[in-house]
Amino acid sequence: METTYQIANRFREVILSGTWIANTNFKHQLTDLSWEIATAKVRSLNTIALLAQHIHYYIKGIKNVFEGGSLDIKDKYSFEFPPIQSQKEWESFLTTFWNDAEAFASLIEQMPDEKLNEVFVDEKYGTYQRNIEAMIEHSYYHLGQIVLIKKIVVNDN
Repeated sequence: METTYQIANRFREVILSGTWIANTNFKHQLTDLSWEIATAKVRSLNTIALLAQHIHYYIKGIKNVFEGGSLDIKDKYSFEFPPIQSQKEWESFLTTFWNDAEAFASLIEQMPDEKLNEVFVDEKYGTYQRNIEAMIEHSYYHLGQIVLIKKIVVNDN
């Protein structure tokens, strides 16, 4: 379980607590951010809130599989969320995001290393390891967008 432990910590780095790769993480960027900034529209870019919800959508969907459920997420729905309309809604979302992210990491940690090479739901999706690593890479991709959008919004206000 040494490999799963290391991969779980790589996931935690991008979402919850790391600074080694990007010198920041989702939690650092989003905690204490007002809902107005999180939902501010910049040209045709996605909002910070929408990007965070998008990443959470995939974490929650893959976590469901780790917990023995089915894979119910679909790319076409990965940006479809009700708008966040208050600080309370934003903070509630963030709490759910952090809790699901930690649960996701814990489930990875508990996997035997051999599970990483098993087929994830269907052969077309590759292995568990490929899906976990894709989640990490996908998260860094959108983290970069969030950092840039946040700089634009904050500097414009």
